[in-house]
Amino acid sequence: MRFTYCPFCGSKLVKKEIGDEGMIPFCEKCSVPLWDMFTTSIIVAVVNEYGEVALLRQNYVSTTSYVCVAGIMKLGESAEETVIREVKEEIGQDVESLEFVRSYPYEKKEMLMLGFKATVKKQDMKLSGEVDAAEWVKLEDALSLLREGGIAWQLVKTVMESQER
Repeated sequence: MRFTYCPFCGSKLVKKEIGDEGMIPFCEKCSVPLWDMFTTSIIVAVVNEYGEVALLRQNYVSTTSYVCVAGIMKLGESAEETVIREVKEEIGQDVESLEFVRSYPYEKKEMLMLGFKATVKKQDMKLSGEVDAAEWVKLEDALSLLREGGIAWQLVKTVMESQER
């Protein structure tokens, strides 16, 4: 989100040089800089003890490719808590261990996605209403089902490569 008006007083912002940050939207009335904002979310490769990854179909995201579990962080929630909550909500799995993989800027949606690998013991999936379908897929077969180069594809590729070492 890019500010044009101050969210506190409604005044039109001016550009002001703020240290090394350069020209930043600034409210002269409130004396406050207003940096561009983005939503922080998680994306997670949920892997079981058989080397399978949970891939989802969410038609509101894509009707042609699978996706990984993902979700928005809630205020006051850590990234790790978000992963545990989203994995349980979307596919009904309990996270046994969690590993941060890397962050992925997603400019198109003004998001920063924090990528994780979550390990679970394989159980039948219990899908939330926002998940149209989900299945366990062998890691080596997963990339062909994800949008090539997309964030889920990058995450699964990194997880696969780390398991090969």
